[in-house]
Amino acid sequence: MTPDRPTSHARAFLGVERSVTGRRWVSRLDEAEARNAVTIAQRHALPDIVSRVLAGRGIAPDDVPDFLDPALKRLLPDPSVLTGMDAAAARIADAVIAGEAMAVFGDYDVDGATSSALFARYMRAVGRDPAIYIPDRLFEGYGPNSDALRTLASAGIRLVVTVDCGSTSHHALADARSMGLDVVVIDHHQLGAELPAAVAVVNPNRQDDLSGLGHLAAVGVTFLTLVAVNRLLRDRGWFATRKEPELLQWLDLVALGTVCDVVPLVGLNRAFVSKGLMAMARRGNRGLAALADAARLGGPAAPYHLGFLLGPRINAGGRIGDAALGARLLASDDPAECEQLAAELDRLNRERQALETIMLEEAIAEADAEIGDGEGPSVLLTASDRWHAGVVGLIASRLKDRFHRPAIAIAFQPNGVGTGSGRSVSGVDLGHAIRRAVERGILVKGGGHAMAAGLTIEKPRLGELRAFLEESLRRAVSGSDEADGLAVDAALTAQGATLDLIELLDRAGPFGSGNAEPVFAFPVHQVSYAEENGNGHVRLTLRGAEGTTLKATAFRAGGTELGRALLASRGRAVHIAGTLSIDSWQGRRQPALRVIDMAETGG
Repeated sequence: MTPDRPTSHARAFLGVERSVTGRRWVSRLDEAEARNAVTIAQRHALPDIVSRVLAGRGIAPDDVPDFLDPALKRLLPDPSVLTGMDAAAARIADAVIAGEAMAVFGDYDVDGATSSALFARYMRAVGRDPAIYIPDRLFEGYGPNSDALRTLASAGIRLVVTVDCGSTSHHALADARSMGLDVVVIDHHQLGAELPAAVAVVNPNRQDDLSGLGHLAAVGVTFLTLVAVNRLLRDRGWFATRKEPELLQWLDLVALGTVCDVVPLVGLNRAFVSKGLMAMARRGNRGLAALADAARLGGPAAPYHLGFLLGPRINAGGRIGDAALGARLLASDDPAECEQLAAELDRLNRERQALETIMLEEAIAEADAEIGDGEGPSVLLTASDRWHAGVVGLIASRLKDRFHRPAIAIAFQPNGVGTGSGRSVSGVDLGHAIRRAVERGILVKGGGHAMAAGLTIEKPRLGELRAFLEESLRRAVSGSDEADGLAVDAALTAQGATLDLIELLDRAGPFGSGNAEPVFAFPVHQVSYAEENGNGHVRLTLRGAEGTTLKATAFRAGGTELGRALLASRGRAVHIAGTLSIDSWQGRRQPALRVIDMAETGG
C-alpha cells in the first residue's frame, strides 16, 4: 500500500499553492495510479471517484475484490509464525489446565485496556478468572514494576501475562523471577536485542521475529496469542466437557485498540477493524455499549468514533483518574456496573477536556514562539512545570495536527523529572529516535513505535534532546509531505456527496494510519452558514453551484487559522477540503463533511 502522503512535485490541485493552514494541495494519484483508476472503474463497474480512492492507495485492479472484502479467514496467520508464541501459548494453557492463579498486567492506554479485557474475557470463557492489574500512570509509570509484581506474588499469583508492555522491563521481570513468578510478555513496542527475563516474549518487533506482523497493535498480538492458546486447549481435550469460546465475538475490542493505537490499518489490522466494527454494532460487549451511550454515539460506529469518542473516554481514567476503569468496563458483563463505570469515564473525560484546553493554549503559544516567522524546528518540543502528565499525549497530538510535524509535550514534576509523550507524522519513525536517545543517555527511559512514543527526561537534558531530535529527524520530516502538503483524492460537489457514494467509499475502509481517509476538494462552494459552537467546533453549511447544500464541521477549529477563515467566509465562495461520513443523529441519515482545510478561489 502506498504512503499516506502526496507527491510533492505534482501540480497543485485546483491551483492551491498555499491554503489557509499553509499547505499545498496535491493530487494523491500520480499518472500511473490515474491510469489504474480508469482500469478499476471499467473492470469492476465502480464509480470513478471510488476507483480513484482505491488506485490512490496502491490497489492493483486484480486485487480490488479482496481489498473490498478483507476476509479474516484469508488474512489470519498461523500464530506460531511469531517468535516465542509456542512457548507463551504452552505456559498459558498449562496455567488454565492446572488452575493456577494468574494476572494480566496491562498498559493504561486503550490498547492496554482492550488487551487486558480481551485476555480476561477469554480466560473467564474457559473457566478461569485472572486478576487485572493496570498501573497508575503518575505513581507507577509505564509497564511492570517490582512493587506491583511483589503484590501480585503475595496474593498467590503464579503467572503474570503482560500486555502492551514488558518488552523493556528488564529489572522488574528479573525481580519477578526471583519471586517465583512466571511472566509471559505480549507486546508490540520496539525493543533492543536484549530480552527481559520472561518465559516467553511475543513481540513482532523483536529483532529475531520474521513474522512480518510488526504493524499489529498489542491487542492484535493478544488475539493471536489466544488463538494459539485455544488451539492447544482443544488439542489437549479441554473442551471435551465444556463449550469452546468463539474468539470472533471479541473483535470489537481488537478493533478499538487497533484504531486508538494509531497503527497502520493495512492487511490483518484492516480485517480486524472491519470485522470488529460489525461485532461492535451487535452491542454484545455491555461495557462498550454503555460507553457508546454515554458518548451519545448515534448509529453504527466508524473508526473516527473509536478514535475520537470512545477511546478518549477509556483513556480518561488512565490520564486523570483510576487507570483500571477502562479495562474493568470493557471486561464487565454487569449492566449496573457498566453504566456506572461509563458515566464515571464520561465525567473524567470532561475534566480532561478542561485541563487540555488550558494546557493546549500554553503549548500553542510556546510552539508559535519556536516557529516565529520562519519554518521553525522539524520537531516541536514543548514542556511545562504546570502541566498534568496524563494529558501530554493529547497535547502532542493536537500540536502535530495543527503544525503538521512531529510534536512532543512534557510535564515536569517538582523534582525536575519530566514525563513526555510524542506523536509523529507519516514517514517519520519517532519511536526509533526515542530509543536512540535512551541509548545515548539523553533520556532516563523511553520507547514506542513509529507514530507515538513516551519518554522520561531530567530537565537539564531538555536542550540536548531538542538538538538530538532535530539532527536525527530533520531529513525525514522534510521528506514527509504531511508537513506541508495535503493529498486530495478527487474533486466533488455537494450534489455528488450522496449516501450511496459514502457507503461505497466505506468499503475501501476502514481508514486510518496506513490507509488514509479519502480527502475531497469541493471547488467554489459558498459558505452559506458558519458559526462556532460551545465546544470550539465550527459548524458550516456549504452550497454548490446547483443549489444543493451539505452540512459540514471543522472540529476543534475555534481560534485557529482555519476556524477564523471559515467564519470570515460567510456568503463567499471558497475551496473546501475534507472527509465524508454519514451523520446518523436521531436516526436520520445524511451526508456530512469534516472540514480539514480551506483555500481562496484565487489559489
